[in-house]
Amino acid sequence: METLHVEQRLKNLLLLVGQQGASDIHLVVGRYPTLRIDGKLHPITQEKVLAPADTKAMSDVLLTDEKKEELLAMGQTDFSYNFEDRVRFRTNVFFQKGYISVTMRFIMDRLRNLEELNVPKILYDFSNHSQGLVLVTGPVGHGKSTTLAAIVDYINHNQEKHIITIEDPIEFVYNQDRCIINQREVGRDAKNFSDALRAVFREDANVVLLGELRDLETISTAMTAAETGHLIFATLHTNDSAQTIDRIVDVFPSHQQNQIRSQLASVLLGVISQRLLPQTSGGRIPAVEVMFNNHAVANLIRENKNHQLDSVIETSLKEGMISLDRSLADLVRRGLVTVDDAFVYSKNADYLKMLLSSGK
Repeated sequence: METLHVEQRLKNLLLLVGQQGASDIHLVVGRYPTLRIDGKLHPITQEKVLAPADTKAMSDVLLTDEKKEELLAMGQTDFSYNFEDRVRFRTNVFFQKGYISVTMRFIMDRLRNLEELNVPKILYDFSNHSQGLVLVTGPVGHGKSTTLAAIVDYINHNQEKHIITIEDPIEFVYNQDRCIINQREVGRDAKNFSDALRAVFREDANVVLLGELRDLETISTAMTAAETGHLIFATLHTNDSAQTIDRIVDVFPSHQQNQIRSQLASVLLGVISQRLLPQTSGGRIPAVEVMFNNHAVANLIRENKNHQLDSVIETSLKEGMISLDRSLADLVRRGLVTVDDAFVYSKNADYLKMLLSSGK
């Protein structure tokens, strides 16, 4: 297959991502090239079904020599791909059944603010702290990175801080305004997350964005950094605030867990958990749970009573906390999502039903 033909075919597919408003494109042997639009997969049936030579040739266009070596050594590789210096894709190339597959996620070329994302503006309050830990959680592909980027960019335009991001790979590229922003990509600019995070202590950073809390060492260092004058933002693949606390504590050996609960109760500023739902008018819209760390929350974390956090969130509406079911009910009442879709994402169907019937 001629290189020019492959490049043009890939270019046409990536242009289609933007034209169709897709979030991802999948290139898999034996399938049509497939877009994910509003959370659903849509095969591009006017294209040919992909053969092994097709995905191999397209990966050759995308990969640097270094990334080709990593693919062969590790079986997969992550990187950012700049398409014609206009838009970027977070890309993963991997082997499956001996064939090459490619998944590319479209990264918005313009950072959107929380209002544009339909995310509660109260999340900007996290930017007013000089130190502490803020966690954004939810399943893969439900907008965690986009929400975090909006908060970090708000700091960029409104404060004078040194911001360091540690990502794998870099997603959003910030235009530096009132802040100095250094963006480090794991594998290219740093060996791993934990080493890059430890270096933050010597880099005069005020704000740190961590792509993901992956292991004990990174979590432990992040909590120490949050104690020592750094404002840390990070993501976790957990479903809600209670599960997030459990996940962090459970990473540590049992004999350390009481100490970790106490430390977490002290450094945690809050947890944001979100889901993207199909919007009735097209596209997707987030339902967002927001937990701020107040006296009641801190006590429950220390006492290992995380199962009671939902009750505190629900009774702390005046402090700006929002439960996921209340957020879902609000979206239904505003006609933005269907009742059926709201129940798919509900944590407590009976409670959601009560909220909808009461109108509160």
